[in-house]
Amino acid sequence: MSKLLIRNARLVNENRIIESDLCVDLGIITRIDTHIPDEGSYKVIDAKGKYLLPGVIDDQVHFREPGLTHKATIASEARAAVAGGVTSFMEMPNTVPNALTQDLLAQKYAIAANTSLANYSFFMGASNDNLDEVLRTNINDVCGIKVFMGSSTGNMLVDNEKVLDQLFRESPMLIATHCEDEATIRANTEHYKAEYGEHATAGLHPLIRNEDACLRSSSMAVELAKRHNTRLHILHISTADELALFDNSIPLTQKRITAEVCVHHLWFDSEDYARLGNLIKCNPAIKAPYHKQALLAGLKDDRLDIIATDHAPHTWTEKQQPYWQAPSGLPLVQHPLLLMLDFVKQGKLSLETLVRKMCHAPADCFQIDRRGYIREGYWADLVLVDPAQPMTVSAENILYQCGWSPLDGHTFGASVTHTIVSGELVYENGRFVTNRPGERLSFIR
Repeated sequence: MSKLLIRNARLVNENRIIESDLCVDLGIITRIDTHIPDEGSYKVIDAKGKYLLPGVIDDQVHFREPGLTHKATIASEARAAVAGGVTSFMEMPNTVPNALTQDLLAQKYAIAANTSLANYSFFMGASNDNLDEVLRTNINDVCGIKVFMGSSTGNMLVDNEKVLDQLFRESPMLIATHCEDEATIRANTEHYKAEYGEHATAGLHPLIRNEDACLRSSSMAVELAKRHNTRLHILHISTADELALFDNSIPLTQKRITAEVCVHHLWFDSEDYARLGNLIKCNPAIKAPYHKQALLAGLKDDRLDIIATDHAPHTWTEKQQPYWQAPSGLPLVQHPLLLMLDFVKQGKLSLETLVRKMCHAPADCFQIDRRGYIREGYWADLVLVDPAQPMTVSAENILYQCGWSPLDGHTFGASVTHTIVSGELVYENGRFVTNRPGERLSFIR
């Protein structure tokens, strides 16, 4: 493993920005100090003018393997993640077959152990009829249980209220939920199909998957969690209406109910459907502009705890289908850090808050062992960012297997120059310098 010495960095960590050097040995941060001498055995990286951040932890991605590898693979999307400064990911169970048994879950871990450049964890999937399998999940080496309370594929919609109650009552570990009310969505779908037929466009998406669908389902999840004192994490909050469900009066480490917002719900709004159409069709839907402003405020005042991507790639051809047939989801895992760094440049977010929400908070929320912070004795998951080097998204530098991005043509104000995963320099100035896989995340619970 690499022995690294990073010099002259502007280190951003735990609400401070300091000038510092940093040493890495055997995967671990061994020293953080000014003017660390070079002992001759280190690879030296001069970080003058750059920010050194903890690696981003993305707690919600869909990497499509197994079963949907025409869209993406763990290997391809992990490469894209690393190039964007994402050093760890947590992947969802709605692959094919759905990860609804311990054996199927283990198969995904085996693939990642051989092919993922990033550190990895995989959610165990819940259904209406696999509670026994769910309760066998090891709380120390699996990130959580994923419950689709709406918008599911395969056998993963959990709509049996007795099963939900038992799952929330008996789960010993974090439950992460996708919250949209299926009955509301079905009624809206019937209404708009009758009105528009095959002439429907993506602009209808936030009307079909509307605020009421989100609030009904999120409220139900919160009520269940409070009833049973369940550790609940609600994914991709998309409405101002849901913010009142969450508490910002206590520290994150004491919360039993936490929430995530995704970069696309902060970046895009319903006015963008006219330009991008199905390319930004996703569940829950990107909604009216006032939601975007409310979500940013909820992020800053700690009602929303984590920033993630819900990276969900589909092929270009699939996205070019008519609205009713085009799948939901968009590829984002290569660009969340740069998106939020643009927010920093625009004065919408501080750099310290960005690090707290994308690095520290996921580690605290999921109780990840020795990651998410720049501390001596912690794993060296690190990213160097050049704030003065713009980067334009184009077909030549998009690393998603699907080959496209809704951000195509956008110029970010900063660039990722180096990514270090579990102490190994993996990405440097636009190229990958090793094929060494990342590590399986472990959890202290």
